[in-house]
Amino acid sequence: LKTDQYPKMLFLIKLSPEITIKSRVVRRRFTRQLRKNLHRVLSELDDQILVHRQWDVIEVEREGSGGTKLMQIEERLRNIPGVAQINCAEKHPLPSMSDMLELTKAVYCEVLKGKTFAVRCKRSGDHSFSSVDIERFVGGGLNEKCSTGGVKLKHPEVTVNLEIRDEFFYIVKTKIQGLGGLPLGCQDSVLSLISGGFDSSVSSYLCIKRGLQTHYCFFNFGGSTHEFAVKEVALFLWMKFHSSHRVKFITVPFEGVVEEILNKTDGSQMGVILKRMMYRAADLVAAKLGLYSLVTGESVAQVSSQTLANLSVIDDVSQSLILRPLCASDKQEIINIAREIGTEQFSQSIPEYCAVISKKPTTKARKDRIEKKESRLDQSILIKAVGAAKFQVITEVMNDLYPTESEVEIVESVQEGSIVIDIRHPSEQEISPLLLDEKIKSINIPFYSLSSQFNELTPDKNYLLYCERGMMSRLHAIHLMEQGFENVSVLELKTPQN
Repeated sequence: LKTDQYPKMLFLIKLSPEITIKSRVVRRRFTRQLRKNLHRVLSELDDQILVHRQWDVIEVEREGSGGTKLMQIEERLRNIPGVAQINCAEKHPLPSMSDMLELTKAVYCEVLKGKTFAVRCKRSGDHSFSSVDIERFVGGGLNEKCSTGGVKLKHPEVTVNLEIRDEFFYIVKTKIQGLGGLPLGCQDSVLSLISGGFDSSVSSYLCIKRGLQTHYCFFNFGGSTHEFAVKEVALFLWMKFHSSHRVKFITVPFEGVVEEILNKTDGSQMGVILKRMMYRAADLVAAKLGLYSLVTGESVAQVSSQTLANLSVIDDVSQSLILRPLCASDKQEIINIAREIGTEQFSQSIPEYCAVISKKPTTKARKDRIEKKESRLDQSILIKAVGAAKFQVITEVMNDLYPTESEVEIVESVQEGSIVIDIRHPSEQEISPLLLDEKIKSINIPFYSLSSQFNELTPDKNYLLYCERGMMSRLHAIHLMEQGFENVSVLELKTPQN
C-alpha cells in the first residue's frame, strides 16, 4: 500500500442542519460564505491551509498530522458560526477493501484493544460496493486482527467512523462539536448595546452565533476604567467568535446625559428615562452605520426597568427593530452561557448601568408621565453626545483611549532578566502552551486578573505581556502604563508556535 502523498490531516466540516434544509440557491450561498469565513480565520494560523467547498461538507486540509498547531486549528473551528461538527480525519485515494482494512487497522487497532466496537460507513458516489459491505468487511477484519472486545452494534465502546466520497476514503479519528448557527455574512448587521456585564455579553454572542455581524455600542458614564473593561469584553468576543469580519466599536460619552437626568427627573422614573435616551442615541448611531436593528441584554422582569410595561414604553422611542435574545432566560442560564464562552470572569466585576441611578423604580411606567418628565430635559445634550461618539474598528479599540499608546514597547525576543506573562485565557493556554527557552522565566496571569495582580509582582523586573494576536497584550500594556507602571512591554513572537 503506497501512501507517499497521503495521509493528509483533514478536517471534514459538517454544516449546521439549518443550512442543509435551505433551498439549493440559499444553501450554496451560505456554504460559500462559510468557506470564506473559515479561510479568513484559519489563514492567520497557517497560510498554507486549504479550504475546499463541497455540496454537503467543507474540507480543511493541512500538511502534518499533529502538534500544537492542530489543536489551535481545532479551537478556531469549534468557534466559527455555521459549523455543526468537525471530524478530524485521514484522507486517502480510494483503495481496495483489503487496503481499507489495513489503513483503518493502523489507526484504530490500539484503541480497540479489549473494547467492543462497531464500524459505521457513510458513502456518496457510484461504487460497486455498499456501505454495509465496507462495515462488514472492515469490522470483521478488525475483530480478527486486533484484540478487541468483540463487535457490538448497539452502544459499542468505540465507533469506527469511515466515509467514502467518490474517489477518496476517509478515516475519522475524532468528532468535535461545533458552534452551530449560521455563517457570518449571510444575515444583516446589528448594533449591540454592550455594558460589559453578563447579559449584554451573552446577547452579543447569541447574535454572532445566529450569523449577525455584530457591532458594539457603549454608553460611557463610568470613566476610562469602565470603558477599558467593556472594550476588553468586546475584543475578546470578536477574537474568539467573529474575527472573520471587521466590526465597529462605538463609544458614546453619556456623562452629560446622565447628569441631565439626575438633575431634572425623580428617582422612580430615572431607569426608564435613561433607557429611552440610550435607545434614541443608539438609533442615531445605527443610522450612521446603515443598521436597522439594536440588540440588548434585557430579560423580562430581571430588573425593574425590564417589566413588559416598562419595555413597551422604552421601545416607543426607537425607530429600530429591538432584538432581545435573552428575553425569556433567567440569570443563572445567562451566567452559565457566560462561563461556557469565557466572559464570566471579567463580567463579574462590571456593574450593570441600570443599577446606577434607580431609586424605588417604577415597574409600570406610563408613556404620558415619562414624556412629561422628559420635556424638562435638554435634548441637545443627547445630540451633542452622539456627535462626540468615537467610531473605531474593533482591532483599534485601544487607540485614543490612552495617550501613552505610542510609548508601548514591542519586542520580538526576551532579554535576560525579563519575565514573560502569558495573559491568554486558561483554555487558550492549555490548547497552545507558550514554548520558550527553558532559561526564560514565564508566568500565567489571565487578562481578566492582570490589573489586580500586577501590583503584587516584583517592581524592579521588566514584564513582557504575551497573547496570540498581540491585541489584548497591547491593550493591557497601555492600561498598566496609564496606572503608572513603566516596567511593562509587549512580546510579539514572529515564529509561530508549532
